[in-house]
Amino acid sequence: MTSDLLHYEDFPEGLVIPLGSHHLSKDEVIAFAKEWDPQPFHLDEAEAERSVLGGLAASGWQTSAILIKLSVEGYANRSAAMASNSMEEGRWLKPVYAGETLTGRATVLSRRVSSKRPEMGILKMKFELFNAEGELKAELTGVQFMKVRHP
Repeated sequence: MTSDLLHYEDFPEGLVIPLGSHHLSKDEVIAFAKEWDPQPFHLDEAEAERSVLGGLAASGWQTSAILIKLSVEGYANRSAAMASNSMEEGRWLKPVYAGETLTGRATVLSRRVSSKRPEMGILKMKFELFNAEGELKAELTGVQFMKVRHP
């Protein structure tokens, strides 16, 4: 039932949403790289050791995909999310290595109701991905459209 879902009103500015964790295996890194980013430092441990990354590391695109998956599982599938029209900024700050456990967090940066579509709230969100030591590995900033409960 849609009334049980989180709506725009449930996302105040400054809200921090824990997104859960994902353990990234060596096999996942290599499988993703074979399909989407077949560079040697994503495919081969020896090549990765000799690279600037210093070890088998996930593609930045895979890191972003993990962060989005955590967001969907962490709140979006329990919400009246309508869509998104952009990721305004994405930054891969440090390599994400095979074997790391990653934890996500989302923060509502700003919010407003659409002037053209009052049934739609517009949330600007920052999504962050950390390793077990608390190092920030990646961040995405983008827009989430969320249904307004009582337009």
